Amino acid sequence: MEKNVNFSSGAQELDLIRLSTYRTACKLRFVQKKCNLHLVDIWNVIEAFRENGLNTMDLNAELSVARLEMVLSTIFYQLNKRMPTTHQINVDQSISLLLNFLLAAYDPEGQGKISVLVVKMALATICGGKILDKLRYIFSQISDSAGIMVYSQFDQFLKEVLKLPMAVFEGPSFGYTEQAARACFAQQKKVSLNTFLDMLMSDPPPQCLVWLPLMHRLANVENVFHPVECSYCHTESMMGFRYRCQQCHNYQLCQDCFWRGHASGSHSNQHQMKEYTSWKSPAKKLSHALSKSLSCASSREPLHPMFLEMPEKPLSLAHIVLLESSNHQDEEHSLIARYAARLAADAAAQQQRVPTDLPCSLDANKQQRQLIAELESKNREILQEIQRLRLQHEEASQPPPDRGQQNPTLLAELRLLRQRKDELEQRMSTLQESRRELMVQLEQLMMLLKTQGPGSPRSSPSHTISRPIPTPIHSDSAGTTPTHTPQDSLMGVGGDVQEAFAQGPRRNLRNDLLIAADSITNTMSSLVKELNSGKNESKKINKSHNCIFKISLNIFISFFHRRWK
Repeated sequence: MEKNVNFSSGAQELDLIRLSTYRTACKLRFVQKKCNLHLVDIWNVIEAFRENGLNTMDLNAELSVARLEMVLSTIFYQLNKRMPTTHQINVDQSISLLLNFLLAAYDPEGQGKISVLVVKMALATICGGKILDKLRYIFSQISDSAGIMVYSQFDQFLKEVLKLPMAVFEGPSFGYTEQAARACFAQQKKVSLNTFLDMLMSDPPPQCLVWLPLMHRLANVENVFHPVECSYCHTESMMGFRYRCQQCHNYQLCQDCFWRGHASGSHSNQHQMKEYTSWKSPAKKLSHALSKSLSCASSREPLHPMFLEMPEKPLSLAHIVLLESSNHQDEEHSLIARYAARLAADAAAQQQRVPTDLPCSLDANKQQRQLIAELESKNREILQEIQRLRLQHEEASQPPPDRGQQNPTLLAELRLLRQRKDELEQRMSTLQESRRELMVQLEQLMMLLKTQGPGSPRSSPSHTISRPIPTPIHSDSAGTTPTHTPQDSLMGVGGDVQEAFAQGPRRNLRNDLLIAADSITNTMSSLVKELNSGKNESKKINKSHNCIFKISLNIFISFFHRRWK
């Protein structure tokens, strides 16, 4: 797979943007949307880190490419679960694109390993969501147990996060320098969370990170509509940013014309331009100006809420009752309900412990911050417990091993049964072949009897032979070879024999044998008498009768022996 992302071609034409700050922010926003990371906020990313165990790993530990792909898979598969069915994303494509981008930025030599700190900082920077939440999470990774930023960790953060502009070929403008960390906090010896947020969310922010808040502003104004005509391209309306010249009267540009340095008339690119992220009608502008002039207090809102200076206390887990692995979903809901009840009780207890001599506004703000801190801490424990229950459920749902492989006696019995079955089938085939041989001999006998029938009166007794003998053979075949029909066994045998053995009502086998024996005995007696009385007959007739006698006797003895063996 290629590790390069092409931004200089196609409909985006991002390299044509004149200002490097806008060019870098637009490229990273393009990567974010192409990989569907704009649909994932920092809380979803943190949850994926916890599910894959990154929250307990050392920041300097290294992840393999396969482990990194598992983290990305968790992010995007969980995203598809939250999305409606009509807005499902291509998970495999998103994983592949983001994995290639991260490898191009942080593993250009192809070593196949990326540190945990790199994964956390990169994904936290280019994911969606609020910049305040993202900066709070980044600070939690580079601060000590006392809630003070570690300069070496912040320097490492800058070194890694500035590889993102380098990955989109903006390294000359936003490359890493050793003085960058000290330049951001030159006056502060101890940097707390509030100081960190003040610096990175200020206007303007530090020069090396000026593209970061701009990327978030781009996301906020993508769908903002301005019913104003562009003074250069004369588009009747514009989307996104709107720029108004501070020197030229009513000269306004859309973001594409301003980014590419277009100008017309007396306007010059050197003129100062003001950026607008929304549209206000003249009436709204007048009312806003009046309210601002009449207001006694400053209407400027703070950049961020104030947070506790002390770090969050670890959550006590003494009240947690461990659950069994059965009924997995009900246990999760029960655990969450217990935590909610616990939070409500803690909030009520804290309200009772509030000193009465403090100002009401400060007290309420402090209580809210404490409650938020405890909620976030306990939410982390809930996610860990859910992950533990999920692993137990997956282990319990594994299929049991094949029992047949653990019982050699059963396998031996099965082999003996198969061998016995093969022997029985071979025996049935042998009996069927013997039956056919008997049928062929009987056919020869009947043909000899017929040849003697028209010309000699002594051939009349032979009709008694052709009737009773074949019937037992038919009954034996029908009972022992169910897979073959009588017609199959009589293939190639004459019509007289087939007619004699045609399917019909079942006959008694013992009676048929007795009748056949009597008939053959009577026939043999008549034959002997005829031979003794007709000594002067020709030798041909004597020889034929002797042959008939031998064949009949052999048929009877052979059949009787095979049937009752």
